[in-house]
Parts: sequence; structure tokens; C-alpha cells
Amino acid sequence: MGATEIWLVRHGESVANVIATAAQEAHAEQIDVEWRDADVPLSPTGEKQAAALGHWIAEHAHYGVPATTWSSSYLRARQTIAFALAEAGIHMTARVDERLRDRELGILDLLTPDGVEARFPDEAARRRWLGKFYYRPPGGESWADVALRIRSFLSDVDADDDNGTVLVVAHDAVVMLFLYVCNELSEEQILDFSLTHVVTNASVTRLVRPSGVGRWQVASFAEHEHLDELEVETTEHPGDKDVDIH
Repeated sequence: MGATEIWLVRHGESVANVIATAAQEAHAEQIDVEWRDADVPLSPTGEKQAAALGHWIAEHAHYGVPATTWSSSYLRARQTIAFALAEAGIHMTARVDERLRDRELGILDLLTPDGVEARFPDEAARRRWLGKFYYRPPGGESWADVALRIRSFLSDVDADDDNGTVLVVAHDAVVMLFLYVCNELSEEQILDFSLTHVVTNASVTRLVRPSGVGRWQVASFAEHEHLDELEVETTEHPGDKDVDIH
């Protein structure tokens, strides 16, 4: 029998989230970030969100303290889970797995939508033709590519974790694609869902499977009441437009 519950968390707000949103609102072509994507740290708000997440974890101990904790290899995710576990009083080191990293954008990295249209109009047209799920920017990944990573990760989780709760801290596109894989959704279903739902920073999405086998069910999506209770700002920074850092 494999894992019975997965807590999926998007990292807290990052410095690049803030910069990217400001660049888009200003209709700039480029996002001026000084770090490579893997090294982008949390913003001060993101650190507060991660601490608030720790309160949520502590309050939900009756669901079972996580049997294992996993993090994307990117700094903002590793910082989020470290802050949260410390705040929850859980002395556990998260296992880092690069399969949980954010979707790679290749040549479109650090460009806003205006920047893509101005600098790579052929790519913008190709994305519109292929659609969000299957479009792969040169040097980057499609949503389908990320889904393959998640299938591999879930296979290992089921092999390692017996009747336990698994905590995963990753990125918004990764959380969305967990839903796609675990709920056996179609391309149309996950894209329709993503049009009307945003994975907010430091939110919790719970997947449950009481028997430990078979199909997962969504128990909750992007819960962020723990932020509201502690009067910590809820931030969206909706991503995966193929041009954002998220």
C-alpha cells in the first residue's frame, strides 16, 4: 500500500514573483532578476507565508504528521519547507528532488508576454497553435514534460511510503500537474481548471486516497486560510504563461 495523503504546497512569494508582476504591469519586455531561476529567494512576505504554513502543519497533526517531506530543488521551495517545518516544531530534513523543480522556460525565460511577442513572434504564434499543454519553448519544457516528471516521482513515493502522509513543496505549475496526473484529467480538463483557479503562494492542496492505492481525490485546493488567520498577505502571482518566473 502506498501513500494515503499528499499535501501539495506552492512555495511562498519569491523576490522574482514581485519583480515579474511589476514588469508585466509596466508592459516591460524583460524581467530584471539577478539570480538564475534555481537561486531565487523568498521575499519578506514569502518568509511570513512559510511561517504561517508551519502553523497549518502543526494544526493538522491529527491527519498524521508527514511521514516524509519533499522539496523542489529550487531555493524558494527549500526555504519555504525549512521555515514551515521549524515553525511547526517538526525536526525533519526535507528530501530534495529535482523532478519537483519549476517548469523550465528555455529562451523565453525572463521575458514578459510583451517581450515574447516582440522578440520571438514565431514562438508566440507556435504556442498559440500548439496550446499551453504541449508547447515546448526551445531549451524549455511543456506541461506534458513536467507531467512525466511527476509520474516518475509518484512511482517512487508509492515505493517508499507505506500508509503515510507526504508533504511536497514545489511550484504552481507542478501543483496543477499533480492534479492532472493524480485525477487522470484530460488536457482540456486541466486547462479549463487552470483558467479559473490559481495556486496562491504558500497555499495547501490536499489529495487523499484512504486505501493507499488507485485514484486520488482532491480534498481541498489552494487553501490559504492559515495566512488569513495570521494576517499574512495572500499573493497570487498567477504563472505559467510561458514567460513568468513563478
